[in-house]
Amino acid sequence: MAKIIFIGLLVLCIAPVVTTPMALAAGIAFSLLFGNPWPKESTMTSQILLKLSVVGLGFGVSIQEVWAVGKDSAGYTIVGIVMTIGVGLVLGRMLHLKGNTAALISCGTAICGGSAIAAMAPVLRSKDDEIAVALATVFSLNAVALILFPFIGELVGLSQHQFGYWAGMAIHDTSSVVGAAASYGAEALRTGTTVKLTRAAWIAPIAMAAGLWLRSEQKTKFPLFIGGFVAAAILHSLAPQLSGLWGVLSAIARQCLVVTLFLVGCGLSRNVLQRIGPRPLLHGVTLWVFVSLLTLMGILQNWIR
Repeated sequence: MAKIIFIGLLVLCIAPVVTTPMALAAGIAFSLLFGNPWPKESTMTSQILLKLSVVGLGFGVSIQEVWAVGKDSAGYTIVGIVMTIGVGLVLGRMLHLKGNTAALISCGTAICGGSAIAAMAPVLRSKDDEIAVALATVFSLNAVALILFPFIGELVGLSQHQFGYWAGMAIHDTSSVVGAAASYGAEALRTGTTVKLTRAAWIAPIAMAAGLWLRSEQKTKFPLFIGGFVAAAILHSLAPQLSGLWGVLSAIARQCLVVTLFLVGCGLSRNVLQRIGPRPLLHGVTLWVFVSLLTLMGILQNWIR
């Protein structure tokens, strides 16, 4: 029965009327009520679909826009990453978090959610339970952000460009950034995706720096889907006569993202929620609220634009 419902909901997510928040909520509800019948396959498929979706979204934006937003957000990104990791480590000591849990949550909040945690874990020689707690904490906050951010953005009157900046700088994972931005508008999606990928590009440098500091032999690869997004934007600019094709590919990518969010939601199981203790959750929530409010204030005061 659960498998039939799962397949039905998955097929339904292909319909254009289904939005990213709807898909995420459906996935979470299904997982908590029935349990995901294919957890490993869902995780693997969602990761592949997310990368393909991000590359596809590149066809909907020119390389000039990518360069402009990426260049303008680079300084904010570097300052934000350093500050977030620093505050996160101090907060972890204050809460007496053991091992590398605080460092993993801090890197996930600062850079790119689960991807940053996965990259940093071997460098820090983290234990499986530390990785699981950090991933569960960040994953739960991603789900909250995708639904909460558009509501707050409308409440305070953020423009689409402003919301794209806020989502790209303050939400953990790429999937939730793109999902929240897509629900806010086309310009928000373009800006949010570019700002987020500018953040994600720092996974490799930060992991390499940590490896040198800790004398770790673990090597970290540059996320190739970021290069794919840029390549797609270059094609968009080099062949404007194919704008119809680029529009179709971009639209397909946006709908693939809806399917991705459903699969991501299905990963929020009862087991995942049970892994989060009160201290890691307090650490993750406090750090995320700090980053979100500080970024939002900077945007409203025109310090970030």
